[in-house]
This record gives sequence, structure tokens and C-alpha cells, in this order.
Amino acid sequence: MGATSTDASLMKASLDLTHVLYDDDSFTSWALAMVTLSPILLMASYASLAVQTREILVINMWAGQLASETFNFVLKQIFKEPRPDTALGEGYGFPSSHSQWMGYFASFLMFHLLYQHRFTPSGYGTTIDRLWLAIVCAGLASWAGAVAYSRFALGYHAPHQVGWGALIGVLLGSGWYYVTEVVPRAKSPSGAIVVEWVKALRGWEVDNALSRWVGVRDGWAVWADGGREAEWREWRRLYDRKSA
Repeated sequence: MGATSTDASLMKASLDLTHVLYDDDSFTSWALAMVTLSPILLMASYASLAVQTREILVINMWAGQLASETFNFVLKQIFKEPRPDTALGEGYGFPSSHSQWMGYFASFLMFHLLYQHRFTPSGYGTTIDRLWLAIVCAGLASWAGAVAYSRFALGYHAPHQVGWGALIGVLLGSGWYYVTEVVPRAKSPSGAIVVEWVKALRGWEVDNALSRWVGVRDGWAVWADGGREAEWREWRRLYDRKSA
């Protein structure tokens, strides 16, 4: 029985997604371990937002994120480049999936904030409004950069693995945003068949029977802030009327 138990334990593997080794004597190392785990939060966030808002932008962004992760897996199988320290974990190291994940997320969302989304004015002038936008974008870039750095600092990836992962993620995120958000709203030149096809596909995404049944919507096609302010004002009106 003892031999069987030992053999069974040797066959067990670690889940790479949540298994992180760090220096227990270093607070910095612990903090980097927390940072390197933070992308896991995005999956729950995607699911929650998709169900709660039913926004086609969120659904498309989530789909692109999963496609990016699949592409990362394919690249790793092609290049088969090992990690700097194979003792830290199994699997290939090029390109870094964490860096690519965050590169995609940050670039897609930053393009959305800069190109399409408009926050409700603060009432303190455009300078404050622009400063808030800059702070949000800087926060996204800093988070993505911190995750990428943590993969290098903890020894899971070499610098070029992290750099290429981030670059691929940025290219995929910005490219997918352009295809799913910019092209459908652009004025298409005469004879631009691809643009018209993308627009038709976007229309189908929100107008097909299933989307209508579950309530999928394109909030930014109607409101500059995706409907947040209009929804709040309607809630406020009904709340005040009920409380009167």
C-alpha cells in the first residue's frame, strides 16, 4: 500500500495557473507573487460583466482574450523554448502567457477608453476629466507592466519571453479592438466589401434571435458612456418617486 501511495503522489502535477514559488523571506517577492496571480481575477470579471451587462463589447473582448490564450499555447508548441529555470514549473516559456494576457487586456481596454468611451464629466473642467482618463490608462499600463515584470523577477521567464509576450498581447488586443469596435462604426468607402461584412456581422451579433432572447446590447452605439449615466438617472427618478 505504501509503495502504491508513493507512486500515485509522484504522478501528480502542479496547476501552473495558481502555483507560484517565491522567496518567503522577502516581502517584495511575496508582493510579486500576488501580482503574478492577479490576471486570474479577470476571468471572473469577464464572466460577471458579460452576465450582468450583456454588452457585446464585453463578450467580444472576452472571446478575444480566450483566442489570445489559445494562440499563446500554439506558439509555445511551435517554439518549444524552455523556461530559464525548469525547476520552477513545467511547460514552455516562449512567449510568456501572463505577459500576453495582460498586454491584450490593457491595450484593448485603453483603446476603448481613448477612442470610444466617455466618462461622465466631473464638473470641475476638462483638465480634471482628462487627468482622470490619464490616471486610469496609466493604472492599466502599470498593472500589465507589473505582471510582466513579476514573471521575470520570480524566474519564470527570460526578458525576451516576457517582452515578446507583452508585444504579441498588445498587437492582438489593439487589432481585435479595431476589428470589433472601430471598423463596425466607421464610414465605409464605396466597394469596401470586408468593412461591410464586418458591419453586417456586428449587426447580427446583437440582432439574432438568441441575442434578443438573452438581451445582448451595444450600449456604446447609443450612449457615449455605454449607458451608465442614463441608467443611473432612470434609477434615481424611479427611486425618488417611490420614496416620495
